[in-house]
Amino acid sequence: MNSDQFVQWFRKAGPYINAHRGRTFVVLFGGETVEADSFSSLAQDLALLHSLGIRLVLVYGARTHIEARLHEAGRELRYVNGLRITEAEDLPHVKQVVGRLRIRIEARLSMGLANSPMHGARLRVVSGNLITARPLGVRDGIDYGFTGEVRRIDDRAIRLWLDQNAIVLLSPLGYSPTGEIFNLSAEDVATATAMALRADKLLVLGEEPELCDSNGQAIRQLSLSDATRLLTEQPALLPESAARHLRLALRAGQAGVRRIHVLNRRIDGALLLELFTRDGVGALIATDLYEGLRSATIDDVGGVLELIRPLEADGTLVRRSRERLEMEIEHFVLLERDGAIIGCAALYPFPEEAIGELACVAVHPDYRNSGRADALLHHIERRAREQHLQQLFVLTTRTAHWFREHAFEPAEVTDLPVQKQTLYNWQRRSKVFIKTL
Repeated sequence: MNSDQFVQWFRKAGPYINAHRGRTFVVLFGGETVEADSFSSLAQDLALLHSLGIRLVLVYGARTHIEARLHEAGRELRYVNGLRITEAEDLPHVKQVVGRLRIRIEARLSMGLANSPMHGARLRVVSGNLITARPLGVRDGIDYGFTGEVRRIDDRAIRLWLDQNAIVLLSPLGYSPTGEIFNLSAEDVATATAMALRADKLLVLGEEPELCDSNGQAIRQLSLSDATRLLTEQPALLPESAARHLRLALRAGQAGVRRIHVLNRRIDGALLLELFTRDGVGALIATDLYEGLRSATIDDVGGVLELIRPLEADGTLVRRSRERLEMEIEHFVLLERDGAIIGCAALYPFPEEAIGELACVAVHPDYRNSGRADALLHHIERRAREQHLQQLFVLTTRTAHWFREHAFEPAEVTDLPVQKQTLYNWQRRSKVFIKTL
């Protein structure tokens, strides 16, 4: 590149530099990327992004390296529904592999040799117990052991570190309040983190070549609906890893992450080419999210019934007949996306006691853990205040922890309005929680 070409390129990159400054990007890559000779170049590119004012959260996986280590140790690998069961005897090997990869990442991001792109970068990389996890538990009679799932991301701590100009590094391990360690999917960690931070971009560095359509043409941009069709109508075109990343993109996009980029990590400078050139080198999944909160009408009864039936079947919600729902529909608020009901909640006021009942909180499975239940709760609380209610109560059998996390305190049946006490189902034995507004 001669000087004129460099100047033209730099000028074209300028708008992207301005657009990305101060934005939060979550970058996901696997252990193969960390162990590759090209990882030094990726570390240099990450340092460059950081120097341009981009707030970086890095999530690394260890799937293939853990499997290789377990093979070496003579451990049997057991998979159920695509998930590897982690026995207690497997955990030392998992921790060894994850720790080794973390050290390598931190070492590469600490380089500052003269005459290298990272000279003078002085990057600060932080990590820690930022992921609260829970076990998958026993499902269909199968005990998944120490294979877990993300329960909560400490987004407040991550934001504090990002505000202090640090790069945050997250591993595929999570910790429970009881001190247990769980083996997690890096894809789930990255998705949950992007959702919790409301990240501007989720960038996935994968092993697969670029996504192509049925004619072999590279796919450069997809809407969420396009990605769904590709997964359902043309699955033969997609390698398993590509399908996994598309499903990740769908979940993140449905949760409000506006841009998800799927890149081939073998392309030198893939991050820079994707972020600072007009056409990029990967597939961009852009959200087509159209949704909002509104009051329910009689025409919504069928959609609400469809949403809550699975939760009624497993005992999470009390069964409601169509006739009852029709009579009570004015108490409901709905979360609607592109014409489909994806969430609901109801407020039943008891004005004499200045208290209201929060009931029938439900979110479609595809949109859970994305802040939508929080939005429904906040809307109900605002309605309650408008009606001069001073407290909210809820009866629950399955989701006590969620209400406790949202400032509801344990209470007794005798604390309920008199009318509600007479209707309390002692056989169901729901727990009572009350929140002061």
